[in-house]
Amino acid sequence: MTDERLNPAERPLVLTNARVIDPSRKLDARGSVIVENGVIIAAGPEADAAAFPESAEIVDCRGAAVMPGLIDMRVFVGEPGGEHRETFASAGHSAAAGGVTTVIMMPDTDPVIDDVALVDFIARRTRDTALVRVMPMAAITKGLKGREMTEFGLLRDAGAVGFTDGRHSITNALVLRRALTYARDFGALIMHHPADPDLTGAGVMNEGETATRLGLSGIPKEAEIIMLERDVRLAALTRGRYHAAQISCAESLEIIRRAKKAGLAVTCGVSATHLALNELDIGPYRTFFRLSPPLRSEDDRQAMIEGVADGSIDVIVSSHDPQDVDTKRHPFAEAADGAVGLETLLAAALRLVNNGDVDLLTVARALSTRPAELLGLPGGRLTAGAPADLVLVDPAMPWICDGEKLRSRSKNTPFEGARFEGRVLRTIVAGRTVYAYAGD
Repeated sequence: MTDERLNPAERPLVLTNARVIDPSRKLDARGSVIVENGVIIAAGPEADAAAFPESAEIVDCRGAAVMPGLIDMRVFVGEPGGEHRETFASAGHSAAAGGVTTVIMMPDTDPVIDDVALVDFIARRTRDTALVRVMPMAAITKGLKGREMTEFGLLRDAGAVGFTDGRHSITNALVLRRALTYARDFGALIMHHPADPDLTGAGVMNEGETATRLGLSGIPKEAEIIMLERDVRLAALTRGRYHAAQISCAESLEIIRRAKKAGLAVTCGVSATHLALNELDIGPYRTFFRLSPPLRSEDDRQAMIEGVADGSIDVIVSSHDPQDVDTKRHPFAEAADGAVGLETLLAAALRLVNNGDVDLLTVARALSTRPAELLGLPGGRLTAGAPADLVLVDPAMPWICDGEKLRSRSKNTPFEGARFEGRVLRTIVAGRTVYAYAGD
């Protein structure tokens, strides 16, 4: 891995003999990608006929796929306040190794990202230390307490790309109504975690037969369903832009489908972990599988895959949430929620492709193009003039996840020992190679 920063590369780059994947044009074809001064000059079959810039670095991709760099819409970073779990630098290295070129950071930090000064600090700090682009979402409410709204206009002008209370749910319907109305006037996106804390209670996994057998308290699906139904009603009332950060069950998917059919500006995401795993994977009380929302049934997992395939689910996220041994090395009921996922996001999502459930173009859209559209970012596409944020991936290359080799400071991956097909070979940000696979 090289330690390049986000300044455009001085030398042009040409990726030849590639499978070019550009969901913005519904393009999946053999061709080349030409990069100069940090932007894409041409991409696709037409680039083969273009004159390559003199002194360009020519890379033979040998049939590997070139896709827009991943834009991960839900990433928790320890810094500031929890640097022992994750720093901007370690998150940047982890993201680069996973093909993620833009990290959308949640405001759950210490102090909370609810002030213009914090947004400015993150911009300056990540520019100096992170290999990839890091963009914060600001808090909807001050201190993530669900009561008093933050200054959306000032925060957006400072660089916040959206508004969320991260892993916290806003139980006061009036507060969320005002937030949706206020954000609508700025054209901003409200992203919410739909989980009723009272129904969630002391639950630690999906409510059902498996929880009963393990002797663990369950979280009913209704904790998500009821909150999501309320949120969609508020989106209809306000005509604001609403995004459910993660959904995890079939009933939630039906709510989203109805909202979209009604013409509401409602979108949703799902974590790659919920696409790849179900409640049975918890096995012998493995705390790295304790997540929020919890892993659901196999029927729910299959419903999530169908939602990605038909476009009802807009984005796939890592929900990267680093936890150290002090919060995970406990009995299951006492451990903290969360798992790291930046480095396994693409590989876990490619399971859908390799299993024949979803095509690569659709997965790339959910990982990159659609997040860019929702957040108004210039990336997520391989077109002339777009930022040269790219990932070169071999969708069929096998590898085994070794948690100790993950670049995150925390090692709480639910994919320890998992067999994947799909290896990131190179990650490029603003035309610069920030990660290159050098073998295991």
